[in-house]
Amino acid sequence: MTAPPPIAPPLIAPPLIAPPLIAWYAANARELPWRQAGFSPWGVLVSEFMLQQTPVSRVIPHLEAWLNRWPTPSALAAEPPAEAVKQWANLGYPRRALWLHRAAVEIRDRFDGVVPRDVDDLLSLTGIGDYTARAVAAFAYGERHPVVDTNTRRVIARTQHGRSQAGPAARRDLTDMDALLPHDPDEAAAFNAATMELGALICTATNPRCDACPVAAHCRWLTAGRPDTGDTRPRQATYEGSDRQARGAVLRALRNAPDNTVGLAEVVPDWPDAAQRERAIASLIADGLAQITGISLQLPRPR
Repeated sequence: MTAPPPIAPPLIAPPLIAPPLIAWYAANARELPWRQAGFSPWGVLVSEFMLQQTPVSRVIPHLEAWLNRWPTPSALAAEPPAEAVKQWANLGYPRRALWLHRAAVEIRDRFDGVVPRDVDDLLSLTGIGDYTARAVAAFAYGERHPVVDTNTRRVIARTQHGRSQAGPAARRDLTDMDALLPHDPDEAAAFNAATMELGALICTATNPRCDACPVAAHCRWLTAGRPDTGDTRPRQATYEGSDRQARGAVLRALRNAPDNTVGLAEVVPDWPDAAQRERAIASLIADGLAQITGISLQLPRPR
């Protein structure tokens, strides 16, 4: 007869975790633009788009330039999508720029130019998933929602489940975080941000600084002796020589060209893998990041 699966221990009581973590955050949080008083919901939304799979240090100058140029969704929506792709520059994953432009148009047309605060409304916008919707609702509007990123998931995996790494994302992550959130919306927003910050600065994927952790006394992984429980996180393919690199080279050529247009035969003609170059062009067209006009390739124009 098969033995029943072991019963997971209950989550450590929020009163033991939240107060020391929020206090640590108040004293140690980095000064980031989106944490400044009065930072707009649009600014929070743009920052969340840019921060996806991109380090904070790279995002900040791009974010400031973006908001200086387009301080509101309607300002961006009034420009052609090619301008968003150009402004995105070398942030990577340029589909985010196109999605952000589409979201700006939707905010202008459906929400009178105001970033919505309701999670379902946010989820209805192009390019916004569970994390971004809850992050905007929590950090821009002070709504009580669990916000779970990679850093948060790692903190939960270690403190609550005694695992060295979090593994692939799962719905349970949101359930766990919701159970840990303080009931007060302001404290909940602070706890969300504090958990992310702890994962980014202290409870890092490698070489965590457990001696500096404000909740070390309540961490099941540390209590168990920091066992290596395996790492099932998906690995990202090497960038050098990849299709992503080829896509980036094609987009860079378009961004730098007069009128953002290059003859098809002149698009990175010296790329070492001709088949990869063709795949890159085809995938950019399929993603709406480029279009063919006659015998030329160009950044997307309004339809």
